[in-house]
Amino acid sequence: MLNSVITSSRFHFPRFLSRWHRSSSPFPHSDSTNVYALHANSFKNGSLQTSNLSSYLLNLYVKSNNLDHAHKLFDEILLRNTQTWTILISGFARIGSSDMVFNLFREMRVAGALPNHFTLSSVFKCCSRVSNLLLGKGVHAWILRNGIVGDIVLNNSLLDFYLKCSVFEYAERLFELMKERDLVSCNIMIAAYIRGGDVEKSLDFFRNLPYKDAVSWNTIIDGLMQCGCERYAFEQLYDMVRSGTELSSFSFSIALMLASSLTHIELGRQLHERVLKFGINSDGFIRSSLVEMYCKCGRVDKASLVLREVPLDFLSIQNSGVRCEAPAAEIVSWSSMVSGYILNGKYEDGLKSFRFMVRKQVAVDILTITSIISACTNAGTFEFGLQIHAYIQKIGHRMDAYVGSSLIDMYSKSGSLDDAWMIFRQINSTNVVLWTSMISGCALHGQGREAVRLFDEMVSQGIVPNEVTFLGVLNACSHAGLLDDGCRYFRMMKDVFCIDPGVEHFTSMVDLYGRAGHLTETKEFIFANGISHLSAVWKSFLSSCRLHKNVEMGKWVSEILLQISPSDAGTYILSSNMCAANHRWDEAARVRTLMHQKGIKKQPGQSWM
Repeated sequence: MLNSVITSSRFHFPRFLSRWHRSSSPFPHSDSTNVYALHANSFKNGSLQTSNLSSYLLNLYVKSNNLDHAHKLFDEILLRNTQTWTILISGFARIGSSDMVFNLFREMRVAGALPNHFTLSSVFKCCSRVSNLLLGKGVHAWILRNGIVGDIVLNNSLLDFYLKCSVFEYAERLFELMKERDLVSCNIMIAAYIRGGDVEKSLDFFRNLPYKDAVSWNTIIDGLMQCGCERYAFEQLYDMVRSGTELSSFSFSIALMLASSLTHIELGRQLHERVLKFGINSDGFIRSSLVEMYCKCGRVDKASLVLREVPLDFLSIQNSGVRCEAPAAEIVSWSSMVSGYILNGKYEDGLKSFRFMVRKQVAVDILTITSIISACTNAGTFEFGLQIHAYIQKIGHRMDAYVGSSLIDMYSKSGSLDDAWMIFRQINSTNVVLWTSMISGCALHGQGREAVRLFDEMVSQGIVPNEVTFLGVLNACSHAGLLDDGCRYFRMMKDVFCIDPGVEHFTSMVDLYGRAGHLTETKEFIFANGISHLSAVWKSFLSSCRLHKNVEMGKWVSEILLQISPSDAGTYILSSNMCAANHRWDEAARVRTLMHQKGIKKQPGQSWM
């Protein structure tokens, strides 16, 4: 019974790029004062219980987003019919209040009112939002038992419900049985195939559409980007513009995201040009996309110019009794700007922008805070990092694993391992990033055995290490001289967790063998793993030869390094210093002379300490 269940090259846009038009909201805000007056008058003259008037008032409250008063009015209506139930249910469905929709739907069925297509569409929408497969299937079964023939809107809602709940076989069967399909039906199926990872099927389905609107193009382009197929997405964007389809604001946002992913500055520049031409640069989300695009493409100067267009009027009203919050898109713009400065190594500018956000009381999200902590770590501004930590506690941001790992990294690199341990113990999390940061911090401070203990404890708790975790524990073993442990973890990485070693892992193993004085084993390891073409491993090997004063082996390694990287100043410096350390002054001088003759200069060192 239903009641039991209910429980890479220059990109040229064609000249005929169409102008984008803003779409008005389907629910314009009504004057609340007039609604209240009409409600009061109808209550006084006793006409409230007239079905037409009560439905009209209820509809006005819902359209003005005043659902509290709508619900109170609904409770006052004695003769409720399908229309009144549907108005209230659709209103709560529109704001995403799924639990309220389900409760009202149960009460509606108990009251004996029959839901119509609009009621059922609202219920399916909420079932999709919270993935309530049981309730959705029960409602679908009730529709079939009662022989209700769904219209295109109801069938699309049902189709979207099954796909959002990942029941693809039901959705495909339903789509085949639908006698009437529209573009919305097809767009839903394209999005489903993309989410399921079937790129070829989604592209074939899309190409066979007799007609494509902006939503169709947006769906396929955005889906391809989500699947990591940016080049395919680029081709579809070009075809979309060439076809003459009008680009919506969402189309521009997706295209700018694509330019960011490809770091295609020319595409981004031309998109910006069209945004200005069509007069939609005041759209907050497009502006935030422009800021992110320019930052990702390394043009923070352009991003800063775009950010200057953000209105700051909302920032000037503080504690005035009037609720005045920064729009979400503007907050994203400022956050993207801060992250962009840091991404491009402009740490001081990033810190200045962050200070401005705090002074103007712009809401700061966790990602921005994480970026700022990383900037403090890279720039060596430890005092400012302490202030950021205090700021996090002051504003009441929850100390999650990502903020915690950034703080652990900052404290470790500033020499305060005790504070890093304090942060680690405060956060009870199984996040691998947090554990990796603490393991790397111990390795940095030469506490190899503590790092090994932490790694073993992490694995015993069922946390799966990643490639960065293994790099941290290998470095710890190298600095502590734990050769057997390091070899065991290297084998574990490949055999147990199926992680392919990268250049850093191989270099760490070469360093591990070399520091332990096993120079012959180091040589065998390099050739056995086919990494003899990597200059990084030979540099590490050369450092070990210098450490153990094996000049002959060092000369052999230097000759190989000079063949691989003949213009690398580090090779000459290492070789010269090794000869000098062993009082071979003539050989050291010959290396320096050769370096001078080739015009190779050593870059001056820099330290924040």
